[in-house]
Amino acid sequence: MGLVLAIGLTLFAACGVDTAAPPAGNPSAPGTTTVFTTLPQPSPSSSAPPPSSSVPQPPPSTQQPKTGKVVVLDPGHNGGNASKPGEINKQVPAGRGKTKPCNTTGTSTNSGYSEHAFTWDVSQRISQALAAKGIRVVLTRQNDTGVGPCVNERAAIGNEAQADAVVSIHADGSNSAGAHGFHVAYPAPPLNAQQGEPSVKLATALRDGIRAGGFPTSTYLGSNGLAPRADLGGLNLSTRPSALVECGNMRNADEAAAMASEEGRQQYAAVIAKAIEDYLAR
Repeated sequence: MGLVLAIGLTLFAACGVDTAAPPAGNPSAPGTTTVFTTLPQPSPSSSAPPPSSSVPQPPPSTQQPKTGKVVVLDPGHNGGNASKPGEINKQVPAGRGKTKPCNTTGTSTNSGYSEHAFTWDVSQRISQALAAKGIRVVLTRQNDTGVGPCVNERAAIGNEAQADAVVSIHADGSNSAGAHGFHVAYPAPPLNAQQGEPSVKLATALRDGIRAGGFPTSTYLGSNGLAPRADLGGLNLSTRPSALVECGNMRNADEAAAMASEEGRQQYAAVIAKAIEDYLAR
């Protein structure tokens, strides 16, 4: 991959926690990026749009072919979580008879670039790439300044949307020496039919696509880039094909540099979007 060759990076790794969308289009029109509004959403912010607002917008939905496919993208964490510890620490259902905190603040690079900013930027880029192919995209949060939603609410958004695929975007913060590489988590053992073969196929498609893009699999979490998990509330509560991508270790110098760069985030988004497209085409 050009990025790897240009800056000598070995990208990607993992986060292991449960962790403003572009203007919403017509929710009924394919090829638009929308924010699901059935459930409570973070309060809108009057602050300036995040840096990712410079990402090119997709062409108008009237120029996009219909696919009938719906993808829910779940950018991990949120920018306002740290300011509301009472809200994000409240216990919510997490599946398998467990509860866990509503959400977390996420991690960051050693220089302070946050996971929530990274996941928001990459998710916007993925959503625009998919929308340009006529795929309806739903984001679980509408900006990077709000609080939450809780993990159970994020799962419910995918369920209510009857998503063909639900993909959570995260990054890790491991201080283990040499820890780097990506992995993709999926719910296991499955609690419903969609958590079984469909979710395994989605996770595998994501793993294969990201690896084909030149990124190494995790050296410290999962096996061969895949990680069956029973402790992630968003996956446990999903009734749709779902997976969580841990894009890299933000404490690894090379991966941190890639995540903090616009070029690096575009590379992450491009390979993930392509992998989702490949899954939907099967």
